[in-house]
Amino acid sequence: GAMSVDSITDLSDNASKLLEALQLSHPHELDPRRSQGKKKPLSLNPITRQVPRIVDRCCTHLETHGLQTVGIFRVGSSKKRVQQLREEFDRGLDVFLDEHQSVHDVAALLKEFLRDMPDSLIPRELYGAFLSTATLEGPAQLDTLQLLLFLLPPCHSDTLLHLLRFLAQVARHAESSWDPEGRKIPGNKMTVSNLATVFGPNILQKEKPGEKDAGALNFEDSAAIILVLQRLIEHHHSLFMVSPEMQCDVLRRLFQTDPDVIEYLLRRK
Repeated sequence: GAMSVDSITDLSDNASKLLEALQLSHPHELDPRRSQGKKKPLSLNPITRQVPRIVDRCCTHLETHGLQTVGIFRVGSSKKRVQQLREEFDRGLDVFLDEHQSVHDVAALLKEFLRDMPDSLIPRELYGAFLSTATLEGPAQLDTLQLLLFLLPPCHSDTLLHLLRFLAQVARHAESSWDPEGRKIPGNKMTVSNLATVFGPNILQKEKPGEKDAGALNFEDSAAIILVLQRLIEHHHSLFMVSPEMQCDVLRRLFQTDPDVIEYLLRRK
């Protein structure tokens, strides 16, 4: 009576939704170093990480070449070069970003992609719910944000985590430092607050780009967006981790409603 399935798409919609609730369960999967050298890390998650190539390539390039660039994401770029890169990605070409590409061009490309997604990285139907967390404080705010993150589709969740992890890395290089020889290493000046100010409106969108009133946010909404994204950057590691208690609740629900799925998960583990 066991199931034999190779993909989540072979399961019913109900089972698929319940499985998605388990996709963030393993803290070791949040550390990319743990998966180095492994062909296929063990996981309960039947969904492969879904991060667009353009996001992955841009973040990797900026981590390699742009962490010490002052004003990254704020300094102007070449519209012509950004448009050329965008068209190459749109055509499905295997675009290789190296040290010859301007850091500011790649930074602008990443912002444009997030701004122009057909559905924003945090879906618009959750816009009001995410903004409402700005009125909460402490554990209540983080608990609510975590539950809202669990509602994101897998591709949005994976991409948001990838982006937040990258932004936290950028923020760690905001201040100047000194190397072992005493030479000054300039900081990029992009604190968590500055990054939240730049990326917030691209990730949390009330209207589609180009629609009436798009981009016309009142002061309260703008301040809430910045605060929410700050919290997401600062606490991304814990927010994207399902607690053992919640995982047990999901498994108990599965055992009652879809026992075959439990068999499927155990075989994968």
